[in-house]
Amino acid sequence: MRVLFVGDSMTLGSAGDFTWRYRMWQHLVRTCETPFRIVGPRTALHEGSHAYAADDFPEEARRHLAGWGLGWLHHAPEVADAVAAHRADTLLVSLGLIDLGFYTDPVQTEANVRRFLLAARTANPGLRVAVLPVLRNIRAEHDPGFAESCAHFGVLLEKAVADLSATDAPLLLASAPSDWNVARDTYDGTHPSAEGEHRIAASFADALHQAWGIGEAYRRLDTE
Repeated sequence: MRVLFVGDSMTLGSAGDFTWRYRMWQHLVRTCETPFRIVGPRTALHEGSHAYAADDFPEEARRHLAGWGLGWLHHAPEVADAVAAHRADTLLVSLGLIDLGFYTDPVQTEANVRRFLLAARTANPGLRVAVLPVLRNIRAEHDPGFAESCAHFGVLLEKAVADLSATDAPLLLASAPSDWNVARDTYDGTHPSAEGEHRIAASFADALHQAWGIGEAYRRLDTE
């Protein structure tokens, strides 16, 4: 199994972050019986930093396709090349907040989701993809219009995943953390705190376990 993390700044992380990618890697090391590798064209955090909080996060496992300020709009043209170059067969994708906040409305964002998924399949027709719904941030807490856009996109995303899923190329919509709390789960209203990192990783881990039999249900091992 060759896993590619795709995301925006919430997936990328900044200097001093553990990142949810680290939490997910830890989980797979502990519970995944299938041999796996984390793949992707990049390893750095925001602004090129390599100052991850975890000393035990190996260089190879830090790989990803994430970027500060990048959304479905930006990843759609590059995902096929990344999947092909790194022979990815499993994508874990957390995108949408930046699109809705700065670039596209819900309908346009959903169109870019479809572009992204169809492009990725040109590189690997049997690719399986798990997608996380948009997580509320501080703007959605205080801007009803933005909150409505996020909710509308959530409905469209669910339909797109259902429309495009196939037996030989399954798509999966992971469940967002039911108790996501901006004050507790982010450190600045958007980017995940250590608590939020665990909750994002748990959403993906539980989805992979329940839908595809990969690993086990998520279980925390630390108090960070």
